Amino acid sequence: MSEPASISSGIAARYAKAIFELAVEGKSVKAIESDIVALESALNDSAEFRDLIASPVYTREDQERSVAAIAAKMKLSPIVANTLGLMARKRRLFVLPQLNAELRDLIAEEKGEVTAEVTSAKAMTKAQQDKLAKTLKAQIGKDVIINVAVDDSLIGGLIVKVGSRMIDTSIASKLNNLQNAMKEVG
Repeated sequence: MSEPASISSGIAARYAKAIFELAVEGKSVKAIESDIVALESALNDSAEFRDLIASPVYTREDQERSVAAIAAKMKLSPIVANTLGLMARKRRLFVLPQLNAELRDLIAEEKGEVTAEVTSAKAMTKAQQDKLAKTLKAQIGKDVIINVAVDDSLIGGLIVKVGSRMIDTSIASKLNNLQNAMKEVG
């Protein structure tokens, strides 16, 4: 891991832990969870918001005012709104995407859930996702939330990542393995 990425994840982890502990103490974990969804949606939908959190052009005061207005408009919980203000004052808004990921992990752990990143060659139906989640739950022993991405270069099959484990049943991977085996023989 590169040093800047390591620093960012460390900063995000500290903020996430503080937010989570305050949310548990105040029994507002559900509110934090909906705040994460709203912030992720804003980050995905708004280039201006991404610029605001990442660009050094904006002053601390500009970031703080903007984040306060955004938090009020989005009706974010006080814990998250105050944390965003603090992050703006400390010039730490650039870690917001990592903060969301860390908070998601802490909430999932609290609920006894794990997230599986699934990449398939074509879109999976709800029934297929449910069946996969049930199969993974039997293997792992925890409820599994499936995040699906489509990559048609896989040709067919799935790549499933749960924590540090990865299962690759894609046809592209099997073809690569066959190609490597052929190189060794010839």
